[in-house]
Amino acid sequence: MPNTIQIVGVITSGLLLFLVLELVRRRKLTEEYSFFWILCALALLGLSLWREIIDTSARWLGVFYPPVVLLLVLVFFVFVGLLYFSVIVSTYRRRIEELIGRVAILEALERRQEIPSPSVSSSTDGGSAMGLQSAHPDEDPPRHS
Repeated sequence: MPNTIQIVGVITSGLLLFLVLELVRRRKLTEEYSFFWILCALALLGLSLWREIIDTSARWLGVFYPPVVLLLVLVFFVFVGLLYFSVIVSTYRRRIEELIGRVAILEALERRQEIPSPSVSSSTDGGSAMGLQSAHPDEDPPRHS
């Protein structure tokens, strides 16, 4: 692998690692999700530093230009990351749907029993002291006597 490509690979990997750590420090990225990105950056950094791994992998895969192996590894990590985050999004979607169902049940019970709602208050913004508003803005809030 030419030295220029190796230098670019090391710099890019180092920048990715720095970016992830900076995002964690600024609390823009949680530690839970940063693990995947740190792993990717370290793997790319390792592959950029140890040319023998790239050359051996290229021969084993039948790739004639060894730096392409770095691109293959990058594409692999992107696909794994997409799959990982798709699972997370699916899990959150299921949780949100479950919470929507629970809220609907609680609202139905509240209407049936005419329990004073925490979402109804006499404040000027139409919400409670906690800032909650009716789930159905086009409905008139229930009146309690």
